[in-house]
Amino acid sequence: MGAEQPETIAAIVAAHRAGTLTPAQTVARAYQRIRDHNDPAVFISLRDEKDAIAEAERLATKDAAGLPLYGVPVAVKDNIDALGFPTTAACPAFSYTPAHDSTAVERLRAAGAIIIGKTNLDQFATGLVGVRSPYGIPKNSIREDLIPGGSSSGSAVAVGAGLVPLSLGTDTAGSGRVPAMLNNIVGLKPSLGMISTAGLVPACRTLDCISVFALTVDDAALALSVMAGPDKADPFSRDRPLGAITPLPAKLRLGVPRKGQLIFFGDKKAEAAYGDALKRWTALGATLVEFDLEPFYETARLLYEGPWVAERYLVIKDLLASAPDTIHPVTREITAAGARLTAAETFSALYRLQGLRKTAERTFANIDALVLPTAPTAYTTAQVLANPIELNSRLGTYTNFVNLLDLCGLAIPASMRGDGIPFGITLLAPAGRDALLTSIGRVFHADTRLSLGAKGTAQAPLPPLPASSSDEIPIAVVGAHLSGMALNGELTALNGKLIEATKTAPDYKLYALKTTPPKPGLLRVEAGKGASIELEIWSLSPSAFGKFVDAIPAPMAIGTVRLADDRSVKGFLVEPEVLGEALDITAYGGWRAFMKEAATA
Repeated sequence: MGAEQPETIAAIVAAHRAGTLTPAQTVARAYQRIRDHNDPAVFISLRDEKDAIAEAERLATKDAAGLPLYGVPVAVKDNIDALGFPTTAACPAFSYTPAHDSTAVERLRAAGAIIIGKTNLDQFATGLVGVRSPYGIPKNSIREDLIPGGSSSGSAVAVGAGLVPLSLGTDTAGSGRVPAMLNNIVGLKPSLGMISTAGLVPACRTLDCISVFALTVDDAALALSVMAGPDKADPFSRDRPLGAITPLPAKLRLGVPRKGQLIFFGDKKAEAAYGDALKRWTALGATLVEFDLEPFYETARLLYEGPWVAERYLVIKDLLASAPDTIHPVTREITAAGARLTAAETFSALYRLQGLRKTAERTFANIDALVLPTAPTAYTTAQVLANPIELNSRLGTYTNFVNLLDLCGLAIPASMRGDGIPFGITLLAPAGRDALLTSIGRVFHADTRLSLGAKGTAQAPLPPLPASSSDEIPIAVVGAHLSGMALNGELTALNGKLIEATKTAPDYKLYALKTTPPKPGLLRVEAGKGASIELEIWSLSPSAFGKFVDAIPAPMAIGTVRLADDRSVKGFLVEPEVLGEALDITAYGGWRAFMKEAATA
């Protein structure tokens, strides 16, 4: 069982289903690779091998077709509860034994995954470097002198080194993206609330996010689809439907910072690698649109200079009081500052953040996603140990603002520099656009032809997208039927599937109608006299489409809606004669933005 064996989740599951490889053999290989890799700092606790193989053998009695992660070995960051393992958050004095799995781990197991160990991290998930742990410093899988990246250091190295094809990290400020870049793997940071955080040791509870490390974008997206979904056990959970992966949009618009705004801290090779990545996007057909990065930088500064440090303090305040020496000195210095923040400072920062969120919303009005360096540079372990706080802070240049602004993110390998340091880019978009990032990120990563992780495994050709059922009918919705809105249940009850979030051509106006529940009306106007309005495209079977359309009350009607990329789709329009008493809300760009403001008014 050598390196010729399948490495990706897709290849492993296919081999298991075909019978050319058994889950027990795959699990045994994972343990052999862990022994061969011989780095005790990757895992904090490792499951007994015989126990894991026995579970893999029991899987053989189940229906493989119904298990998307059939026999896939998985590593879990040690601030996420998994039954049978202590949860340490890389602090032995904090350690406890959970009574049950976290929701994310429970869903992975239900999909056929086998949890084999808990991975090392920057203590209490505070850091982007991976060197702040009493359990040692995991060696970077690409170049041993480099930091592994943090806080999800062990999880990223485990995937990069080929020990497991899938691991869980967490990402409050970049911990699922920076280590992905430094180990030449994919790091998926979903929309906040999409994966339940029940059973996660908090870092900043309002911003915490469980993230995914994998070798390919498709693998990461598969893991997300297994874990995503609302959870009553998590008050921060949100019902965010996952859209379908689609072909690369014909008129993709990617935001790039204005000239002079990018920061690389003198790293000319990183700067050149970013320029090359932008050329690749242009060659793939994307249009690059400049935007102002400064408000995003300002948001990033709020994270550690503002009151969110108090959330980190809340997690360990008892330990700080009773046994401060058990906490890593750098972690202690950062979190202790949280005790000094006042309620007045907190509200002041929240007010400023709300203004910055509005600015970010306007930025995305004519941009599908931002494309930024994942990190501005890379450092060796020796450099970070000599200057731990400043260099860590630099690594968060393009990551710290993401959760504060409620964005989703996807970190993808972009190139291998001449000095052997991996460079990566991150795609960012408003929450709910996870499927868009997956759809475009998979094409970019495949186009790089980079090998996967550190083992030199070639990328397989991109698999064709599953054809949507030929008789499914797409329908565009702009108001109360949007995901998460008042009437969305009418679509889900008919087994409707969210295909994509997009916009109309700039020839429409949107009106708030006087109905209960509140609904908007979309009206086609003369070219150039309207705006692009946000919408979602759902698909329904013909019988479901008939039932849905039959139930539409006046003054709504189904007509043909033209999209921003010139496609046409059936969708909701309004009869113009009822607009006399309606409010023109076109300036909001969509129903969500209008309802959000109405809720706070």
